[in-house]
Amino acid sequence: MVVIYRIDEELAREQAQWFVVGLILFAATVLALRRDYRVLERYRYTIAAAGLLLLLPRVPVIGQQVNGAYLGVKIGPISFQPAEFAKIAIVIFLAGYLRDTRQLLVVGARRVLGVTLPPLKHFGPLLVVWGTAMLMLVFIRDLGSSLMFFGAFLALLYVATDRLSFVTAGMALFALGAWFFAATVGHVRDRIDIWLDPFADDVVQDKGYQIAQSLFAQADGGVFGTGFGQALLELPDGSTILPAPQTDLIYAVITNELGLAGACAVILVYLLIVERGFKTAMLAQDSFSKLLATGLTAVFALQVFVIVGGVTRVIPLTGVTLPFVSYGGSSLLANFVLLALLLLVSDRARRADGIGGRA
Repeated sequence: MVVIYRIDEELAREQAQWFVVGLILFAATVLALRRDYRVLERYRYTIAAAGLLLLLPRVPVIGQQVNGAYLGVKIGPISFQPAEFAKIAIVIFLAGYLRDTRQLLVVGARRVLGVTLPPLKHFGPLLVVWGTAMLMLVFIRDLGSSLMFFGAFLALLYVATDRLSFVTAGMALFALGAWFFAATVGHVRDRIDIWLDPFADDVVQDKGYQIAQSLFAQADGGVFGTGFGQALLELPDGSTILPAPQTDLIYAVITNELGLAGACAVILVYLLIVERGFKTAMLAQDSFSKLLATGLTAVFALQVFVIVGGVTRVIPLTGVTLPFVSYGGSSLLANFVLLALLLLVSDRARRADGIGGRA
């Protein structure tokens, strides 16, 4: 909130309003599912169908294109990013599906060229998930969301089957698909080119401007930063120096004003959340709860990795938000629901384990 207020006072007020709505949604999720959140498993296919809302940004009139990617939906005065809510829906579906089929995936597995593959009739749905991730690359042109969703799927697959070969095969499929579409889809290819050399003369002046300025801003922060309000975001004539500082590049603003020390502090907070999420998964007594906690934590961790990795040029930069930090109501609401579900799993696991009601 402090960083957003420093960037734009009006945006900070809007974010504060979304924060209140997020707390209400958090409480509503806990109250609605406190008796038994596992009822979600019964409706996994309905929830999965709702997750297809992530394709809405490509619908004419209501779809919004941002920097070449189709991420937002605008209906009248209301705008939102379906991918933020779709990530929760997909995790719930996969947790329910893998709970029922994990034994079948392992028992009927065969080794082909040294790699263990699940039986074809159960491998089909896994290929559907892979195909969906590839569809996202082509249809909504969002490499970050595709990586986030498929990475969470691989984490769930590994926890459900305890077979590293399944994960290896999945990573190979994703790499192959990403390579193919990077070579054939212009927007994805541009993102890869910018990532490989953002300082090339024909790139830095145009498409590579965003990532180049992000790297300069982080370098300028040094170890302890330049201080709050000291980052140079625009010139007196109004021209932008650091584009989208309240969303995509807010991590660069934090690094500039708080330095490496402040940036590491932010990452450590995320690591603490992820550690508690995986601890919750370990404490959970039933398979669905374990998979749900694992999937929610994995998708949260991957979202942080995708945006921080993009801003620091570890991976190609994409338009996902930094959870609880970037400006945006969709991200804030979805992540409050995600935390509420983790809290419910944690509470049930600790009560069953005799630890108590603390989460």
